[in-house]
Amino acid sequence: MNLNQIHNVYFIGIGGIGMSALARYFKNIGKNVSGYDKTPTMLTDELIADGINIHFEDSIALIPKDYYVENTLVIYTPAVPATHCEWHYFLERNYHIKKRAEVLGIITRDTFCFAVAGTHGKTTTSSILGHILYECGVDVTAFIGGIVENYNSNLIGSGKTVTVVEADEFDRSFLHLHPDIACVTSMDADHLDIYGDSAAIEKSFEEFALKVEDPNKLFIAKGLPLNGITVAVNEDAQFKAFNIRIENSQYVFDVQTPTETIKDLRFGLPGTHNLTNALMALAMAKTFGSPTEDIAKALMSFKGIKRRFSYQIKTDELVYIDDYAHHPTEINAVFQAVSELYPNQKVLAIFQPHLFSRTKDFADDFAKSLSQFSEVILMDIYPARELPMEGITSQWLMDKMTNPNKKLVSKQDLITKIKASDAKIIVTIGAGDIGEMVKSIKESLL
Repeated sequence: MNLNQIHNVYFIGIGGIGMSALARYFKNIGKNVSGYDKTPTMLTDELIADGINIHFEDSIALIPKDYYVENTLVIYTPAVPATHCEWHYFLERNYHIKKRAEVLGIITRDTFCFAVAGTHGKTTTSSILGHILYECGVDVTAFIGGIVENYNSNLIGSGKTVTVVEADEFDRSFLHLHPDIACVTSMDADHLDIYGDSAAIEKSFEEFALKVEDPNKLFIAKGLPLNGITVAVNEDAQFKAFNIRIENSQYVFDVQTPTETIKDLRFGLPGTHNLTNALMALAMAKTFGSPTEDIAKALMSFKGIKRRFSYQIKTDELVYIDDYAHHPTEINAVFQAVSELYPNQKVLAIFQPHLFSRTKDFADDFAKSLSQFSEVILMDIYPARELPMEGITSQWLMDKMTNPNKKLVSKQDLITKIKASDAKIIVTIGAGDIGEMVKSIKESLL
């Protein structure tokens, strides 16, 4: 399919973080863009403000009339139900209908592609890399699965020759991509509802790695069972961060590359996992040919991503942090970062589990990771694309936790319970609609 011959792009599920980045991209390159989503959100509000027509009712009558032509591309989310009227309308009339991953495959086929894979760290690593390349003057477009603070957008740049994409393992989407340089940040078990077991996930990552023709342009976190250039913090690797210290709430560190030692780099995102993400982005940018001095400046100026250890309140009396973590490994990373920055402080964690299947598959690990915090509030499981599973509830998860300072709280009572805590450090965690509550939580605490 030739995107140059497409005039209109219609999205079914336009409000998703990945879908909305594509919508912005097509708008930027001069296509007519509109779409449907189930509910209004801050993201859909922003798209509407950018001139994109969006409606929230599944109705064929609301599809713009000038989209009833052959040169319309329809992009849909895998979360769309099989009964969706608009989806069936386009399907029955043989429109160009593609999943988001397939469209990214078409875009990356015709550009120099950086692909960032891994069960954790994709969004942060992609954002740092996109920011570095943009600041280095590269003709880049980076599609990001989060809102990057420096740009207040999930799209960095509007270049036509270089792309940065998150290589998503969900539904094996990353196998559609055409990477020239790639990395794998992690390979933990996840999406077992799709894969069945961790061996199948590992095999999928191996297939992705083989898509990179030059093994010297595949970067892997040290310890992963893949062949590539190793990256590590405080361990021997081909790209190694060492001599790490904290100054003014920033990491200051040195990096050993295959060709040089870079001294006194500065990076502001807390947590060893984020330092690893920054190192991975540096390794990819260096291999591409970006100047060391420009990379250093970009790392220092990177402000972070909304809902990735995102400070909402930061005073001497109270700290409120919001994070998208939805896997036990990610929750452990949040705990590590909080503990490093605020040792011996009481920390209240509010967690909304995401998906019944993920809660079921990792219940014991969730219980262990959450029990580390001083106090825990659990919310009901956010179902996303799933139907309830018998016996899989937040109460069931909470019963597995060893920390006695725990309670199950409804959305309606959440703010009251948060305010009743004497914790000085508060963290909201989860990938569901808890993100929509952050603003009201923040306002209630000020």
